[in-house]
Amino acid sequence: MSTPVIDVQGQATPPALPAARPAAGPPKSPGLAFILSLLFPGVGQIYNGQPAKALGFFFAFVSTIYAVVEINPMPFALFIPFVILYNLVDAWRTATLINTRGTTEAPEDEVAESPAWGGGLILLGTLFLFHNLGWLDLSRLSRFWPALLIVVGAVILYRSIQKGKGAEKGDGTAL
Repeated sequence: MSTPVIDVQGQATPPALPAARPAAGPPKSPGLAFILSLLFPGVGQIYNGQPAKALGFFFAFVSTIYAVVEINPMPFALFIPFVILYNLVDAWRTATLINTRGTTEAPEDEVAESPAWGGGLILLGTLFLFHNLGWLDLSRLSRFWPALLIVVGAVILYRSIQKGKGAEKGDGTAL
C-alpha cells in the first residue's frame, strides 16, 4: 500500500488510484457475435478472437449431423439444437466479457481458451476415425449415450462444489 503524499500546505493527500487497464482490442458487439453465430456455428467465436473455440463449435455441429445420418438419429438429433443454442449464448457472453476487460467491473471469469476444447476435438476425431476404419461400431454404443450425460453432469457438479469450497476458503462467505 502506498503512503499518502504531503502537499505544500502540510496536508496529507491520498495516493492516486491506479489507472484501469486499457482494453485488449476494439470493443466487440454482442449482437453481431450472436448474429454471426446464428449464420453458422463458430463464426461468432472467430469474431471474438477465439479460433480454437470456433473449431470446437464447428466440429460439434458437423459431428452431430454426421452422427444423425450415419449412426442413429436418436439421440444425436437432440444435440443439434443444443450445440446451436450453446454457440449463440457463448458468442454473446464472450463478447460481453471482452468488453468488460480493463474496466472497473470485474469480469465473471477469464475468456482464455481452455485446453478442453482441443482435447474434446481430439477425442471426437479419434472416435469418428475408429468408426470409419471399422475398429469401433458407434451404432452399438448409441444405447449408452445417457452415460455421457451422467459423466458431463458429474463433472459440472464437481467443479461447482470445488468453486464453492474455494469461495468459502477465500473470504469466509458461502455462495
